[in-house]
Amino acid sequence: MTSLPVLVPATDESCCAPAGMPVLGAEEAKQKALVFKALADPNRLRLLSMVKAEASGESCVCDLTDPLDLGQPTVSHHLKILVDAGLLHREKRGTWAYYSLVPGALEQTAGLLASL
Repeated sequence: MTSLPVLVPATDESCCAPAGMPVLGAEEAKQKALVFKALADPNRLRLLSMVKAEASGESCVCDLTDPLDLGQPTVSHHLKILVDAGLLHREKRGTWAYYSLVPGALEQTAGLLASL
């Protein structure tokens, strides 16, 4: 039986240097992904837009259901995701919850890609 020759790949040491440690840590990547996931839904983008456009700076969940043609539980779910992502602040008043933008959250979000 004849054995086949073993080929050794040619390597250029200058192009195969180790990449080193990732610039973006695991926890930071997880937080950024949470924001991107929150913004990846058209209804959530519309909710952010409506809250931002409100003259008083805040919106009641009861005022956000009709424009989206969604039920209150669905709108509340979307708002919770935006709160968890750090984009909206929630304040409970009696039966209703009021939402406002977290100060500086949109500016931080705009800089997420630039900071990669």
